[in-house]
Amino acid sequence: MASNRPVPEAPFMPSRHETETFGYDIHRAEEGPWEEWNPTAESVRPVRGRHRVAKQRGGLARSSTVLGVGVIAAVGAGGMASAQTGKPPVPISMPDLPNVGSLISDDEPEEPEGSAAPLSSLVTSAETAEGTTDAGEALRERIMAQAEQQQVQVENKAAAQAAAAAEKEAAEAAAKAAKEAEEKAAAAKKKAEEEAAKKAEAERLAELARQYTLPTSSYTITSTFGQAGSMWSSGHHTGLDFAAPTGTLIKAVHTGTITEAGWAGSYGYRTVLTLEDGTELWYCHQSSINVSVGQKVSTGDVIGRVGATGNVTGPHLHFEVHVGGAEGGVDPAAWLMGKGLSL
Repeated sequence: MASNRPVPEAPFMPSRHETETFGYDIHRAEEGPWEEWNPTAESVRPVRGRHRVAKQRGGLARSSTVLGVGVIAAVGAGGMASAQTGKPPVPISMPDLPNVGSLISDDEPEEPEGSAAPLSSLVTSAETAEGTTDAGEALRERIMAQAEQQQVQVENKAAAQAAAAAEKEAAEAAAKAAKEAEEKAAAAKKKAEEEAAKKAEAERLAELARQYTLPTSSYTITSTFGQAGSMWSSGHHTGLDFAAPTGTLIKAVHTGTITEAGWAGSYGYRTVLTLEDGTELWYCHQSSINVSVGQKVSTGDVIGRVGATGNVTGPHLHFEVHVGGAEGGVDPAAWLMGKGLSL
C-alpha cells in the first residue's frame, strides 16, 4: 500500500475543551493530536448497492457485520444440533459482506434501500438449531420418499417387463400348441378321409363284384395283354388267354346284349357282348356258341364253351375288352380288377 511520509510531530498544546467531547458525531478542527490519513483506492471507493454499510456510532459494527456474526452463530448452532441428533448438517449460504474499507469510510451516506436487517430481527441460536434440525429431517424424509418412489417405479417396471415376457411366452406356447393341434387334426382328417375313400372303394368294388363275374373258371393264364411274339399277326398279343379244357363253360361278365355270334377267321368262333356303356367284350376260339345276336343276357349267363377253333395251339378262351367300341383294346386283366374281380 502506498503512503506519504509522516509530518513532524507538532508541539503539544493543551485543549480548551474536554477530551470526552471528541467523538464520531462532531469533528472539531482544533482538537488534536493529529495523524495523517493516507487514503487508498479501497478506502475512498464509494460502495453502492446492498453491500454499502454506513459507519456505526459508539464503536459498534453496522447491521451487515452483525448479520454475518448472526449467520456464523446460526451455522455453529446448526452444527451442534446436527451432532446431537446424528443427522448431517444442512448447508447454509453465506451472504456477501462489505469490504473493510467501506466500514471505515468517513462519508456518512444515507442508509440505502433494502439494507440488512438489524440484529433484533434475527432468530436466536436455539431457534436456528431447531430450524436446522427440522430442515435436515425434512430433507432426509424427502430423499427417503424419492428413493422409495424410484424403487417402486423400478419394481413396477420389472414386474411389467416380467408380465410382458410371460404373456409373450404364453402366447407363443399357445400358438405352437394350436399349430400342432391343427396339424394333428389335419393329419387325422386326411387319414380318416383316406380310410373312408378306401372303404368306399372297397364297397364299390364289392358291389361291382356282385354285378360282374369272370368269363370262365378252372383256368390258367397263359398269355397277357401286349405280350410280343410271332404267333400274333399284329406282333403282340391283344387280349388275355384263359387256358381251360375244351367244353368249359363261358359266362357273360356283365349284363348286356349280344351284338355278334359266329365265325371270325383267326379268332375262330367268336361272341361279342356289348354292355350298356358301349364297352365290347370279345369271347374267341369257342367250341360252341349258346346265344344269338340281339339276345339280352345277365351276369353269369352261359354264352358258349371253351374250344380250339381259329389260330390256336390248344384249347383256351381268348378274351378282349374294347372300351367305347374302339378297334384297339385295353388290358383285360386291369379292366376286370377294376370291376372288383381277382384273377
